[in-house]
Amino acid sequence: MLRITELSLPIEHPEDALRQAVLQRLAIPEHDLLALHIFRRGYDARRKHDGLRFVYTVDCELRDEITVQARHAGDRQIGATPDTRYHPVAQAPAGNTARPVVVGFGPCGIFAALLLAQMGFRPLVLERGKPVRERTQDTWGLWRRGTLNPGSNVQFGEGGAGLFSDGKLYSQVKDPRFYGRKVLQELVAAGAPEEILYVSKPHVGTFRLTGVVTRIRETIESLGGEVRFDQQVVDLLIDNGAVRGVGLADGRQLHSEHVVLSVGHSARDTFRMLHRLGVFMEAKPFSVGFRIEHPQSIIDRARLGAYAGHPLLGAADYKLVHHASNARSVYSFCMCPGGTVVAATSEPDRVVTNGMSQYSRNERNANAGIVVGVAPTDFPGGADAGPLAGIAFQEMLESRAFDLGGRNYHAPAQRVGDFLAGRATTSLGAVQPSYTPGVNLCDLGDALPGYAISALREALPVFDRQIRGFAMDDAMLTAVETRTSSPLRIRRDAGYQSLNTPGLYPAGEGAGYAGGILSAAIDGIRVAEAVAVAMQGGLPEAA
Repeated sequence: MLRITELSLPIEHPEDALRQAVLQRLAIPEHDLLALHIFRRGYDARRKHDGLRFVYTVDCELRDEITVQARHAGDRQIGATPDTRYHPVAQAPAGNTARPVVVGFGPCGIFAALLLAQMGFRPLVLERGKPVRERTQDTWGLWRRGTLNPGSNVQFGEGGAGLFSDGKLYSQVKDPRFYGRKVLQELVAAGAPEEILYVSKPHVGTFRLTGVVTRIRETIESLGGEVRFDQQVVDLLIDNGAVRGVGLADGRQLHSEHVVLSVGHSARDTFRMLHRLGVFMEAKPFSVGFRIEHPQSIIDRARLGAYAGHPLLGAADYKLVHHASNARSVYSFCMCPGGTVVAATSEPDRVVTNGMSQYSRNERNANAGIVVGVAPTDFPGGADAGPLAGIAFQEMLESRAFDLGGRNYHAPAQRVGDFLAGRATTSLGAVQPSYTPGVNLCDLGDALPGYAISALREALPVFDRQIRGFAMDDAMLTAVETRTSSPLRIRRDAGYQSLNTPGLYPAGEGAGYAGGILSAAIDGIRVAEAVAVAMQGGLPEAA
């Protein structure tokens, strides 16, 4: 097939216009175009007052592909369609009894287990939380009644932290082997909307993701894999410096020489256990801040102009960055069009916020994290405080938010106008905060370190010049956003194993190698391939 990129058409083009544009671009007659497949569709909003346009990447089946390609040689927008199919790197040998263990069943663990199962290695998955249906009930318990289950919540359970989010499936990671395509195809096969295969910013939404995750688990099990819930790993079995299995909270031990660690960015007890055992890790930068809420209509008008509310475009998103005068970076994070701000703590007496939206993205407000970069030099004890210092920093801010919120899992909140003026908020304006179980109006000036507050107060008016209304008085800030990424990195070698603990495969966002659903899933595939290649002979079966 031949691929054409950057093919531009008006948003409201006739159904046949794309085919006609291809014929014109290739300068071929109608009968020479056998089939047309949309690989990607995005939109160009840079000249919204002149009319928004869809920008397509299309793959064409032609009667005489060689001649057409030769005629357009040197045209960077026309070339052979790359092979985006997934090609397994290994297959379990006949009679193999060895089973790799996958710890954690978020996006990374799901795809590590799926790929291992597809290659015949029958992975054993250990998830500290509950299956998705029970987990959803526990999560609603916090949102509706202020009752936290530390083992089953927004962070822990089937689907991981990515389940209760926007379900965004785009990433900026390098992907030369098209693992991202494999991820999207498996999600569609499990019930995700087919459009995620071609829209430029695909998303699934929380409630659709629950069914998708369940069906992928069923696929893993049908291929000989096993997923065990309420199984928290509290120890590694290490012999001569190498992993020989895991220890569980109930006292049982499971033996395996290949352990994939995909625990997510909030498994603080696991990180402390690894540190105690001497697994090499180091503190890394991340970001902290607030969630900000606006009426979605304001974002739509600013980003789409006259096309605001167009059914083919949906709710508009944004991406903002500002480099503050105090050398701090301020940027938007995990933007959720038409979504809600959610309670995302996994620990008692702490408050954490995150954003979530459904596939429809039809809630009244838009929300995003507005966060400030922090580095190990900012953590308690400074750069020499050790790899767990970032966790201590997060815990300090989350406990402070719990106090400011009233010590009942309500979140501290403030109107943007009051935040910029440095005064406490005493009443709501036009924007109703979506966070449940509720908010406590206050002054957020003490919710973050002074350098972060200063950077945010500088950035918000700058963002208002890019999106009119962004710094409106009634927009809401809700504290605190701390789980932007892992506060540490578990270093690994070229074979994806821990630098000093062979047999341990740190993976995904918790290990510091991903930053979202898609990138975590891609890393899960990479690690699964490394495990499959490394597994030789028959090792004792985990049981």
